[in-house]
Amino acid sequence: MLIAGFPAGAWGTNCYLVAPAAGEECVIIDPGHQAAQGVEEAVAKHRLKPVAVVLTHGHIDHVASVVPVCGAHDVPAWIHPADRFMMSDPEKALGRSIGMPLMGELTVGEPDDVKELADGAELKLAGLEFGVAHAPGHTKGSVTFRMPEQADVPSVFFSGDLLFAGSIGRTDLPGGDHAEMLESLARVVLPLDDSTVVLSGHGPQTSIGRERATNPYLREVAAGLGDGAQRPAPRRGM
Repeated sequence: MLIAGFPAGAWGTNCYLVAPAAGEECVIIDPGHQAAQGVEEAVAKHRLKPVAVVLTHGHIDHVASVVPVCGAHDVPAWIHPADRFMMSDPEKALGRSIGMPLMGELTVGEPDDVKELADGAELKLAGLEFGVAHAPGHTKGSVTFRMPEQADVPSVFFSGDLLFAGSIGRTDLPGGDHAEMLESLARVVLPLDDSTVVLSGHGPQTSIGRERATNPYLREVAAGLGDGAQRPAPRRGM
């Protein structure tokens, strides 16, 4: 399996291209702010053919390049219906205007073909399988994608802004809810095997085992504690 990832734009949002191998069809995950060029470079380098864009949630740092990327390759974008409005109205998702200079750089709106994700869905794209889990907390429509273990390849978990190395996503923007975040961590993350590779929306690669042992939020949830006091603030990206 081939996974090519790179941080893009002002928020350093991780964009991933996933394929069975070089020269094959691929799925693009979270083409965010200023990600279009990086996507095209990865497509050319690995001789890939995109067949779909899938989105962990609707914040602008994860969807800003959806229109140009989908348009360039004539592919659909998949998003949870609760976050779909953010593609056309990103400022509403932030609860404020983030200013014309930044917004003037972005092509907001929906691509021609939008498909909606559902909890428990099994997407079969580019010869790959992605298990979808609705995981609200960061946004109402946040989802994760899990690829099952294959032969000597461990399971891969695209966590979006649910789980980071050492932290979790913020819950103070419109649609965020800390209680929902903790419930999503308990329901979606804790049952995963320790060997599962975690590729998140921001920051470095980690594993479920490492986060179970060291992430203060995950440790609290595993211990059944709702809201302990001794922990760092959630990651403050978008």
